[in-house]
Amino acid sequence: MTIGVLKETKTPPDRRVSITPSVAREIMTNFQDCSIIVEPSDIRAFKDSEYTSLHIPVSSDLTNCDLLMGIKEVALSHLIPNKAYMFFSHTGKKQSYNRSLLQKCAELNITLIDYEYLTDEQHNRLIAFGRWAGIVGAYNGIMTFGLKSDLFHLKRASQCFDLSEMFSELDHIKLPAIKILLTGGGRVASGAMETLNHLHLKEVSPEEYLSKTFNEAVFCRLDPWYYVKHKHNKEFVLEHFFQHPDEYESTFMPYALKSDMYITCHFWDPKSPVFLNAEDYLLPDFHIQVIADVSCDIKKPVASTIRPSTIADPIYGYNPLTQAEDDFHKKGVVAVMAVDNLPAELPRNSSEDFSHIFYNRILPEWLNGDKNGIIERATILKNGKLTPNFEYLSNYLAGKE
Repeated sequence: MTIGVLKETKTPPDRRVSITPSVAREIMTNFQDCSIIVEPSDIRAFKDSEYTSLHIPVSSDLTNCDLLMGIKEVALSHLIPNKAYMFFSHTGKKQSYNRSLLQKCAELNITLIDYEYLTDEQHNRLIAFGRWAGIVGAYNGIMTFGLKSDLFHLKRASQCFDLSEMFSELDHIKLPAIKILLTGGGRVASGAMETLNHLHLKEVSPEEYLSKTFNEAVFCRLDPWYYVKHKHNKEFVLEHFFQHPDEYESTFMPYALKSDMYITCHFWDPKSPVFLNAEDYLLPDFHIQVIADVSCDIKKPVASTIRPSTIADPIYGYNPLTQAEDDFHKKGVVAVMAVDNLPAELPRNSSEDFSHIFYNRILPEWLNGDKNGIIERATILKNGKLTPNFEYLSNYLAGKE
């Protein structure tokens, strides 16, 4: 088997890579029948020389590769017919902006495998960048607070060489006695807590968060049973909430009114209650100054997230009176950080982590004939045809919806 590591062709460019030099060397050492060719790139966080120094070939000719791996969507003009591709295609939810990508893959008889759907038998995702979204998102939230309050100025995460340099930036600051709220309980929230723990912030329980004042900065993480309840006061069952979110109502506001900063790390179903409506920002006791919206769902469930922001321009202001953008430095304007590709700000670390997961969890499945069906469950197109798991995309593929 020969794996081709693609250069990223999406605009704006992404500096991450699917297989880093060290992992490529491990693969070729430990799997004698598996070879790797790396497409040259001048934007990748890992230089071509970092591959060649480990005797990993770098070549523009990928025609003999069995599997071509990238991170983001591949430009249509770069697709090679009759090949197997693995990348985040962003087509499984019928995203209109990527319909042409799926159509082109079908036209070229491509087998398309999407990382998002690489799951175990319990439907748990096996490979993702969620932890890094949380790590960088929380850092960006702290950076935004420093700018909003004019207390300190941190280097952008994207300007740091790696996680170590980014965390060293936090070693030079001290937060005032503010309250920071997180929602969510998965990889993203765990990543955000890594950043807050590096600041040696005290974690408090939801009950303490509501009832006590503190003379130091603290944070509180809320699981769903704290921010929603059943409309008929039935006992909260997490699986039931996931399956029937429309049967629940929000209990979030008491926590919001105690917060100075809010970091969203939750998964939100459109049928779930919202966290913050536009009118909530006008309540007399509302004093959130910064919202780091790592989840980045637009307009709902957090009304101030009116658009995604970018790595180049990560912060905008939301004026509750006009419900429109404004200068985030102004009093009464909420500073919003809503970068939607946060892991790309630490491309070396996030790529290394991603590569090791692929090496340990995904590649063995490919090489053993996919006995557990992991690859099959994530295959959207097989030789240009929708697989049974993705037949619901037929009208989308045909341009009918």
